[in-house]
Amino acid sequence: MKTAVQYLAFDVHQATCTAVVRDQTGRIRIRAVVETNARAILDFVGGLRGEVWVAFEEGTQAQWLYDLLSPHVKKVVVCDVRHARAKLANKSDQIDADWLSEMLRLGSLRAVFHERQDMMTLKELVRNYTAFVDDSVRVMLRLKAIFRGRAILARGRGVWNPKRREEWLSQIANPGAQFRASQLYNELEILQVLRKEAKDKALGEARRYKAGKLLQSFPYVGPVRAAEIMAIIRSPFRFRTKHQLWPYIGLAVVTRSTSDHEVVDGEIRRKRRRPMTRGLNQNCNHTLKKVFKSIANEMTRGQGAFRVFYDSLLSRGIKPDLAKLTLARKISACMLAAWKKGVAYDPTKLTPHSA
Repeated sequence: MKTAVQYLAFDVHQATCTAVVRDQTGRIRIRAVVETNARAILDFVGGLRGEVWVAFEEGTQAQWLYDLLSPHVKKVVVCDVRHARAKLANKSDQIDADWLSEMLRLGSLRAVFHERQDMMTLKELVRNYTAFVDDSVRVMLRLKAIFRGRAILARGRGVWNPKRREEWLSQIANPGAQFRASQLYNELEILQVLRKEAKDKALGEARRYKAGKLLQSFPYVGPVRAAEIMAIIRSPFRFRTKHQLWPYIGLAVVTRSTSDHEVVDGEIRRKRRRPMTRGLNQNCNHTLKKVFKSIANEMTRGQGAFRVFYDSLLSRGIKPDLAKLTLARKISACMLAAWKKGVAYDPTKLTPHSA
C-alpha cells in the first residue's frame, strides 16, 4: 500500500511559525501556529502520520530549520518565491502558508541549495571577513566625504594614513566636523585590526580544503577569492552545467521576445529576428558576481591564454563590455569544469570558442 504524503508548509517568523498541512488530494488537514523553537516544531512534525514533505522560504532561520527538520522528514524544500508570490492580491501568514503548501503538493517549488554542512564554518568566516571589508570601505568613504564637503582635496589613500592623521584633521575648521572625523579615524583603526583577524581566520579555514589550491591555479585567483568562491558555491555538483552557474553569479543575459510567429503563404513559421536583450539577471549572488568581474578585469590587463581569448573577441568586432562578459563566463565555465574533475588549470586546454 502506498504511503500517504503530508505536505507541510511553514511561514517562519522570529517568534512563531504558521503551519499548514495538506493531504494528497489538496485538502487542508491542519492549520496551526507554532512557537519558533526546536522542541515545539519537532513535536508538531512528530504528530503527523505518514510521509512528511516540508517547505518554507529562504530567510534568516532557513539553514537552522533545514538542519533541524532534515533527519525527521522525508523531504525539505527551501525555496525563494518572491516573484511568484507577488501575484497574490492579499497577504497574511496564513495565506502565505496555504499557498506554499499547495505549491509543494503540485511540485511547483524550486529548491534553494542547503547542503554540504562541512563548509558551514568557512561560509561563516568568509561572511564575517566580507562584512568587515564592507564596514571599512563605508567608513573610508564617510571620512573622505567630510574633506570633500569642505573643498579639501582628498585624493588617493593618503587621507587614511595614520601617520598623517593630525595633518588632515588640522585642515577642518569646524570643531564638530573635526570631532566627527577623529571618531571615524578611531573606528577605521579598530576595523582594520578586526579585518585582519577575520581574514587570517577565514584563510586558515580555507586551507583545509583541496579545492582552494585548485582554484588558485587560475590566473588572478588568490587565497581570498578562492575562499569566497568555495564558501558561496560550496559544491560544484550543484550546477549540472555552466548554464545553471551563470544565472547564480549574475552573468546570464536576459532576453525578451514577443509575437514570435507569422503567417507566410498560408503557413505558420517562426520569425527570424533575434530576441531583444535586457541586460544581465539581477537575482543573483552579488558577492560572487563581483569576484568574477574583478578576475575578468585583471585578465584583460594581464597576459596569458585568457588575455588571448579576450583579444580574439575584440578582433571579431565584439564590444569591450560584451567581451569582458564573455570572458567572465568563460572563466566561470572553466573553473566549474576543473573543480568537478579535481584538476588544476591548464592553459593549453583553453578552447578558442566563446562561452
